[in-house]
Amino acid sequence: MHITLRQLRVFEAVARHLSYTKASQELHLSQPAVSMQVRQLEDDVGIPLFEKLGKKTELTEAGRELFNYSRSINRSLLELEEVMQALKGVSRGGLHLAVASTVNYFAPRLLAVFHQRYPGIAPRLDVTNREALIRLLENNSIDLALMGFPPTEVEVESEAFMPNPLVVIAPPTHPLVGQPDIALTRLAQETFVMRETGSGTRLAMERFFKEQGMPIRHGMQMTRNEAVKQAVRSGLGLSVVSLHTIELELETGRLKILDVAGFPLLRQWHLVYRRAKRLSPAARAFRDFVVQEAAQIAGPGPLPTVDTTPLANERDSRT
Repeated sequence: MHITLRQLRVFEAVARHLSYTKASQELHLSQPAVSMQVRQLEDDVGIPLFEKLGKKTELTEAGRELFNYSRSINRSLLELEEVMQALKGVSRGGLHLAVASTVNYFAPRLLAVFHQRYPGIAPRLDVTNREALIRLLENNSIDLALMGFPPTEVEVESEAFMPNPLVVIAPPTHPLVGQPDIALTRLAQETFVMRETGSGTRLAMERFFKEQGMPIRHGMQMTRNEAVKQAVRSGLGLSVVSLHTIELELETGRLKILDVAGFPLLRQWHLVYRRAKRLSPAARAFRDFVVQEAAQIAGPGPLPTVDTTPLANERDSRT
C-alpha cells in the first residue's frame, strides 16, 4: 500500500463526522477534493471504507479498523509537532479541553489567566455532561478534562485541584429559609428539581441521600444548571447545586442556601486524563497551572452566613 498522511487525515475527518460535507468544512477543502482523497485511499487499500445506508454514510468493517489506526497516527503526528515546538519553549501549541457544565462557571476565568501567561497556546473547550466526558476520555479524544469525581470505568490519572461544595438551595420565600440545622427527615418531605441522569451533581446528591437512608422526592428534571436555578426560583422545588453556580443569585438574593444537617457536601474538582497518555507541552503547562493556581483564581470562597433569626423568613418574603 502507498497510503499518504494527507489521505489518512482526510479519511479520519470523514470517519469522525460520517459526513463529507462536515469534513470538508473542518479541513477547509472542497467536497470533491475530500471525496477524491477517500477514493484514492480505497483504491490503495483495495477495499471499500464507507457504505451508504439510505442517506447515511457508515463505516465498513475495514473502515472502522482504519479509523482506529488513523486516529492513533494523527495523534502521534500532533504530539511530534508539539514536542518540536517544546524544544523552542512552551510558546505555542494546541490544547483540547473538556469540562463538566458546572465547571464552565469558572473555566473562563482560568483560561483568561492562562492565556495571559501563554498567549501562543490556542485552547479548544468542550462543555458537556459527565457521560459525554467519560466517552471523550474513553476515546482519548481530548488532552485534559475538568470534572467532579473521576470515572472508574476508564483508566485515568486524576488530581484534585479545588473544593466543590454542594449546597441545598431554595427560593427566598420558602418556609425553610432561615431555619437552623434542618434535619434530613424534614428535607425528605420536599420535592427536588434534578439534573439529568449521569450528571455528577445528581450522582453525588443521590449517593449522599442513599447513604443516609433517606428517599428523594423527584420533581422536574433539567439538563442545564441555569434551568435548575430558574425552576427553584419559580417555586418548583428545592435543589442541590455547586456553590460555584449561584454566585450571582446569592449576591442579588434571588436564591437562598438552606442550613441543612450534613451540608454542604464537600466534594473536589479533579483534573483528569487518560492513563499512560503523553501530555503535550501545552497540556502539561495547563495541568501545572490548574493544580497550582486554580483554587486561588476561581475558588468558591467561604459559604455565606445563613441568617437563622426568627424574622429572617418574613424579611425575605417581603423582598
